[in-house]
Amino acid sequence: MSDETGSHKDVSENPENLPSEHGAHGSEPAVPDDPFANPGHPPHEYRRQDIDERAEKHSERVVAGLFGLSMLGTVAFIACFVIFPVDKIVFIFPFGNVSALNFSLGLTLAVALLGIGAGAVHWARTLMSDEEFADERHAAGADEELRENIEQQWAQGARESGFGRRKLIRNTMFGALTLVPLAGVVILRDLGPLPEDKLRHTLWAKGKVLINQNTNKPLRPEDIVVGSLTFAMPEGLEESQEDFQEQIAKAALMIVRIKPDDIKDKRERDWAHEGIVAYSKICTHVGCPISLYEQQTHHVLCPCHQSTFDLSDGARVIFGPAGHRLPQLRISVNGEGNLVALGDFDEPVGPAFWERG
Repeated sequence: MSDETGSHKDVSENPENLPSEHGAHGSEPAVPDDPFANPGHPPHEYRRQDIDERAEKHSERVVAGLFGLSMLGTVAFIACFVIFPVDKIVFIFPFGNVSALNFSLGLTLAVALLGIGAGAVHWARTLMSDEEFADERHAAGADEELRENIEQQWAQGARESGFGRRKLIRNTMFGALTLVPLAGVVILRDLGPLPEDKLRHTLWAKGKVLINQNTNKPLRPEDIVVGSLTFAMPEGLEESQEDFQEQIAKAALMIVRIKPDDIKDKRERDWAHEGIVAYSKICTHVGCPISLYEQQTHHVLCPCHQSTFDLSDGARVIFGPAGHRLPQLRISVNGEGNLVALGDFDEPVGPAFWERG
């Protein structure tokens, strides 16, 4: 910078001409000490239940009542499942025509779950301690002091919740939580009818005539020739029946005639009639119908997975994934000369099932 004489001045000799680090006029800026100061927790306000014993008892009864309502909802759920038939339709405003069973199950299950939820929330908001306190963040690894602190907080929380001394709430909560899973167990009943012992029995019984599936006429011994394969069903079963497929899937029968001297199994020979043997047509692997017969070897083959059975030796498995032999039906001839069954199969037909003894 030049003066009138042309000489230069060093700016360092004029520090007052430089901007001040505290402002243009050298004054302190108006900045608060901590613009993000922690406001802290608001002062704790006691609830009515904290200072009024009657209000506390009232809240306790309300919570217990909600848990009790949940138990009633679960019991009603089970009752509705038993009372209402599946096909019953009722008119309910504003939903219109609805299934009585589905509507009642949904309503009662909602009451059961709502009772538990509302009871827990009301318990926490009115009876458990609501005092807030700050806790500094800590390392993930807990030391002995921290573990002791957590245990003390847990014990303190248990004491403040009143879980130990509020027996009415505790017992009703346990009752509600014990009963509500029963709703899920009951729903399992809707998976289908109980099997009972239906898998062990078919329509075959003593005196049932063997009916040719192709001609729908009774089978006679002279109708069965050596080397032939004939399919039969029990007398009285008609294709027009609603449960025909279910029944024929268990009662389907295949009949072959073998020279008595070629039958190796003694019981098979005793259960046959003049070399005519009757076996279940249902493969014991996955239940496919057997339809292929080899005359020279008396073997039958399942076309699905090639399980092979020897009909001259008790229908035992000689090849393939089938687990056990085909069940045999004991047969004879009635007074009219027709082939008849002398009972049901000697064991359950088809694939094995878990109840099978």
